[in-house]
Amino acid sequence: MKMKSLKMNFNHYMLKNLKVLVFIVITNFSANAQLPPVFGNSYIGKFNQSQMVKTYLTPQKIIWMSDSTGNYIQNVQSLLKKGNGQVGVNDKNLCRLISKDEHKPSIILDYGKEINGGVKIQMGIRPDKSPLKLRLRFGESVGETMSDVGDKKNATNEHSLRDFVVEVPWLGSIEVGETGFRFLRIDVVEDGENAPIKSIDAAFVYRDIPYLGSFESNDDRLNDIWRTGAYTVHLNMQNYLWDGIKRDRLVWVGDMHPEVMTINTVFGENDVVKKSLDLARDQYPLPNWMNGISSYSMWWLLIQKSWYDYHGDLSYLKEQESYMIGLLNQLSTFINKESEETLNGNRFLDWPTSEDPIAIHAGLQALMVLTFEAGSDMMGILGHEDLQIKYYKISKKLKRHVPKGNTSKQASALMALAGLKDPKQVSSEVLLKDGVHHMSTFYGYYILQALAKAGDYEEALDVIRKYWGGMLDLGATTFWEDFDISNVPNSERIDQLPSSNKFDIHGDFGKYCYVGYRGSLCHGWASGPTPWLTHYVLGIQVSDGGNTIKIAPHLGDLKWVKGTFPTKYGILKVYHEKGLAGEVKTTIEAPEGLNILK
Repeated sequence: MKMKSLKMNFNHYMLKNLKVLVFIVITNFSANAQLPPVFGNSYIGKFNQSQMVKTYLTPQKIIWMSDSTGNYIQNVQSLLKKGNGQVGVNDKNLCRLISKDEHKPSIILDYGKEINGGVKIQMGIRPDKSPLKLRLRFGESVGETMSDVGDKKNATNEHSLRDFVVEVPWLGSIEVGETGFRFLRIDVVEDGENAPIKSIDAAFVYRDIPYLGSFESNDDRLNDIWRTGAYTVHLNMQNYLWDGIKRDRLVWVGDMHPEVMTINTVFGENDVVKKSLDLARDQYPLPNWMNGISSYSMWWLLIQKSWYDYHGDLSYLKEQESYMIGLLNQLSTFINKESEETLNGNRFLDWPTSEDPIAIHAGLQALMVLTFEAGSDMMGILGHEDLQIKYYKISKKLKRHVPKGNTSKQASALMALAGLKDPKQVSSEVLLKDGVHHMSTFYGYYILQALAKAGDYEEALDVIRKYWGGMLDLGATTFWEDFDISNVPNSERIDQLPSSNKFDIHGDFGKYCYVGYRGSLCHGWASGPTPWLTHYVLGIQVSDGGNTIKIAPHLGDLKWVKGTFPTKYGILKVYHEKGLAGEVKTTIEAPEGLNILK
C-alpha cells in the first residue's frame, strides 16, 4: 500500500458545491501497487487491487439533536470543525454525549452531499475505559435516519448495512460502514455514559478521476442538473459500474446504458466500463439473458456499439465478436412470421411499464430493431459483410410490425428512435401530452432523445428543468431511482425532518423494488440529462470510432452555452452564443488529429 496526496480533481463542481473539508491523506492501491516484501512470493496474485481512494469529510451541519438543554449533549459544534485526524490524551473542548436512565442522547449530522463509504468515529480519554456503544443509522434522507429496519416505511439493511450498533474504543477510533448516504444519526445505546467524542467524519470512497467534460450555460438550473448527473454516475464508478451505492450495488446492464453515455461525456474512456461489460458477459453465458432480462442483453449490444463509436477500440470489439454473433443469432430466433418479437425470460423495460404488456411488447419490438441495426454496423466494422447484410435484413423485417395500442412514454420513445413511429407525432400525442407526468428516471433519457429527434429541443429543456430539477428542489444532490412529479405537492425535502403535516418524499412513496426508504436516491440510470445536454445542446455528435465530431448545437431558449468534451485526441472546447437575430456564433478549439464537421 502506498500513500499519495489527494488530487482534488473533482473539477470546480466538487470544489464549489461539495465544500469538503479534507484533513487526512488518502490511502489507495495504485495499478502498480505491491505487497510489502515480508509477504513473500506465496502471496503473489492473491490480493485484489482497488482503484478507489478514500478521504475524510467533516460534517457540514447538525440537522437535529435530542437535547438542547446542555445536560446530555455538550459542545456539539466541535464536530463541525476540521480536526487533525488523531486522538490525543490532551484533547480539549470535545463534544460530550451524556446518557442517563431518563435520556440517551441522539444527533443527526449532514455531510452536505450524498457519498459512498462509511464513518470514522474518534473518542477521547475518560475515566471509564470500556468501549462506548453507539447505534448508527445512515440515510440518503433525514427521514431514513429516523427509521427502524422493517418499519412501515420499509427501511432495510439489504445490500449494505445502514442501521447497526458499534463499539468505539477508549482513546481510539473505529471506522465502519459501506453504503450510500448523506446523513447519519448517532444514538448512545447504554445509560451512565459520559463520552468525549473528538470527531464523526465520513469516510468517502470514490474513483479519483478528473471531470474532463463540462457544460455551462446562462441557465444555472441546467448547469446544476448536468453536474448532478455526472456526480451520480461518478459515485457508482466503484470497482465495477454499479446501479446504486446504497442499493443494489450490482452490475445491471440496462442501467449501464445511460451511465456509459454519461461516462463517455464526462470522464472519457474508463476501464470500469469494459470490466463491467465483461463481467456481465461471463456471468451470463449464452443462452442466458443478462440479469435474466432479454432487453438487458440487447442493451449490452447497444453499449458495445456506443463504446466503439466514441473510442474506436477495435481490439476490444474483436474480443466480443464470438459472443455478439451468438447473441444476435439467438435474438433472431425470437421473431415470428408476422415479424413480431417473441422474447422469453423476464420481459422488462422499466418498472413503471412492468405491468403493461402492450407497452412492453412495443418497447421490445423497438429495441430489437435498434439492436439489429447496431449489430449490422458492428459486423461491418469487424469485416463480416455477410453478417452485416443478414442483421440489416432482420432489422428491416422487424420494422414491418408496428405495435398498436401503446400509450406509455417509455415505449413510445423507443418506437420513435427505432423508426417505428413518426417522432413528431409521438412527441405531440404522447411525450408532451401531460408535461412531466408518467416519466421514469431511467427511460427519461430516451424520452429526451425522442424529443430531439422530433426537433422539440426547447420542450426537452423544459422537461429537464421540471423533472430532474424537481429532484433538486427537494434537496437531491444525486438523481434518484424513481421520481413521480405527482408526489411533489406538500412533500418535505430530503434534508429536513419529516413533519406530521407533510409527506415524506422518500418514505411515503415508491413501488415495486423501491418502496419507501428502500428506494435508492443515487441511481446511475437517472443521469440522462448529462449526456443529452452535451450531445444535443452543446452539439457534440461523435462518429467514426471517435475520429470525427459534428458540431450541431440546439440552444433552444438559451442565450449561450459552452463546454468541454473528452476525445481520443484530447479535450475539445466549444462555445456557442446566440445573436440578436437568433443566429448562433460558434467558437471551437479542437485537439490536433480530430476531424470536425459543422
